[in-house]
Amino acid sequence: MIQYFLYIIECQDGTLYTGITTDLERRIDEHNQSPLGARYTRGRGPVKLVYSKKFNNRSLASKEEYRIKKLSRVGKLEMIGAEEGI
Repeated sequence: MIQYFLYIIECQDGTLYTGITTDLERRIDEHNQSPLGARYTRGRGPVKLVYSKKFNNRSLASKEEYRIKKLSRVGKLEMIGAEEGI
């Protein structure tokens, strides 16, 4: 079974980017070192992973990605802090 990861990265300029992938380490490397990274993160690197969550299928990961992308920056930071126990 393929696992999907929802992730949030923080760009060097402090902005947050949310996405999904099947290979988290590869995707972070792409954002930092490859033209395969998202257009949004180009020129905003290096990026660092600030949140990730594993899902059993793409549908669940995509639904959570959609929900998170609708959150304000403050909402995203609160969610990240709650997951970290801050």
